[in-house]
Amino acid sequence: MSLALLALMLLPGASPGTQLDVGIAALRSQKGALLVCLTRDPAHFPDCKNDPAARHLTVAAASPVIRFSDLPSGDYALSLIHDENGNGRLDMFAGIPREGIGFSRNPRLLFGPPRFSAVRFHVEGGLITQDIRIRYFL
Repeated sequence: MSLALLALMLLPGASPGTQLDVGIAALRSQKGALLVCLTRDPAHFPDCKNDPAARHLTVAAASPVIRFSDLPSGDYALSLIHDENGNGRLDMFAGIPREGIGFSRNPRLLFGPPRFSAVRFHVEGGLITQDIRIRYFL
């Protein structure tokens, strides 16, 4: 093994094998897509807008396989929208989501999105899993 590769492996957050697998429960239909956002920055949670380091995935609701690979160690938060009509955004009615939403650690949802601290989970090497329960309000 070269010294450069060994040095890279010893850097904090440089574990190339860190993987996050996300399981989805309680989808009410297989229509549309799942819009997934993974961020480390509380200022950009829950929509990840303008977060250059955020990771975004769009996967078919009919076969939701969500996997993030090569994640640096640290704290993350995951938000998810079941975009049933495929328009690329969360539809609302009177401030209430018309489509399904979900978050890492499945926090209790009251008024508005949860805080980053309520959904934060730690990633550090190996395989990490998060099981997300989708919630519908209308």
